[in-house]
Amino acid sequence: MMNHTLKNQCKVSPGTVITGKWHSNQYTILKELGYGANGVVYLVKHKSTQVALKMSDNGMSITSKVNVLKSFAKVQGSALGPSLLDVDDWQRNHGQISFYVMEYIQGPNLLSFIQQKGKSWTIVLFLQLLNDLDKLHETGWVFGDLKPENLIVTGPPPKIRCIDVGGTTIQGRAIKEFTEFYDRGYWGLGTRKAEPSYDLFAVAMIMINTAYPNRFNKTTGGISQLRDEIRKQPELLPLEKVILNSLQGHYTSAKQMRADLLDLMVDKKDFNQDPLIRAKGVQSIAPNATNAGEPKAITRQRYRKKKKKSRWLETMLIGVAIVLIYMVYIFKMM
Repeated sequence: MMNHTLKNQCKVSPGTVITGKWHSNQYTILKELGYGANGVVYLVKHKSTQVALKMSDNGMSITSKVNVLKSFAKVQGSALGPSLLDVDDWQRNHGQISFYVMEYIQGPNLLSFIQQKGKSWTIVLFLQLLNDLDKLHETGWVFGDLKPENLIVTGPPPKIRCIDVGGTTIQGRAIKEFTEFYDRGYWGLGTRKAEPSYDLFAVAMIMINTAYPNRFNKTTGGISQLRDEIRKQPELLPLEKVILNSLQGHYTSAKQMRADLLDLMVDKKDFNQDPLIRAKGVQSIAPNATNAGEPKAITRQRYRKKKKKSRWLETMLIGVAIVLIYMVYIFKMM
């Protein structure tokens, strides 16, 4: 938690106008959005646009966060972190305060969105998240403090966005910030070394969290407790294989986890029986049962052809599913 001295130094009343020392941009304080160990975040108005401004008397902290946001900006095609808009200093009577301005991302957090709109969005949003994490990991960063509160769903069309980049860490270093429930070290299932598998453990815990909105307490810890919690919830059973692989560090990349999640959408009957998909007449996408007279073993060449065809079908059917879910979403909004 942020110390009271720092918060008092960064305390600003609504209506205060902050003028940048170097760029001369002006920002009118609207309200406080939150505060943490190294600063206070405000909703501000710049010209006719609402943006978020974070200020701190810790220049090193501001520089670190700015570097992270700049790194996020280099991840082509990703919408992980908020866009960085300005970096400057504000000269006050009692000293200088550093600040940066970023895009204000509005919307419910991941769990709230799923509770409001339905579980049919769950896999679609996790596929988006894993795709963005894979791009982030390729640049040499790990998100670190990944949790539902840091995942906002914007739209329409719904799109998952990551906020609060304070825990983002260069791969190979120790994780800077974490939340116990989503931390593999807390559960005794790994170190706090910044590597892709650390984020993927958190993704698995968020999947579990969708079935336990209020979370649950650690008792015995370890994989045995988490496996038991998964098996208590029917909605998690189709995802059990992917979740357990992630919890045990079997994935070295988000791309691997995403591929297995896609396979589940193709192979599991649960996806075919989704009332939203069935109501729209989407044909079953589960593999056809093997003919009684056909040998179980298939050649490597046939397997590769089948896998290639399966991937193409996955892409097409995922697209259809997203469109259908979005159509229902728009219909409900009317």
